[in-house]
Amino acid sequence: MELVIQHNTEKRRFETTVDGHTAFVEYNLFNNGINYTHTEVPQALEGQGIAKALARHVLDYARENKLKVMPLCPFIKGYIDRHPEYQDISMLHNIKRSDW
Repeated sequence: MELVIQHNTEKRRFETTVDGHTAFVEYNLFNNGINYTHTEVPQALEGQGIAKALARHVLDYARENKLKVMPLCPFIKGYIDRHPEYQDISMLHNIKRSDW
């Protein structure tokens, strides 16, 4: 399935609508970074890979815009945990114990 993911700046989220249902990732911007706070996929759309596609899209957006990612959303954090190619932009994955 080819998804059209749009950046809704007014609602501060990336979203896609499939069969009348909207899935999204909400965010907040901060100095040189983006905080992904919540991912939501309606039950009717679950199991179709939509959350994964949204995660890839929002992480690619951060990389393209040179933003560090603070993944407070458990889904986005888990996606980064499983995909090392995004760990370089994750603030959580670049914190050393000595920094605490």
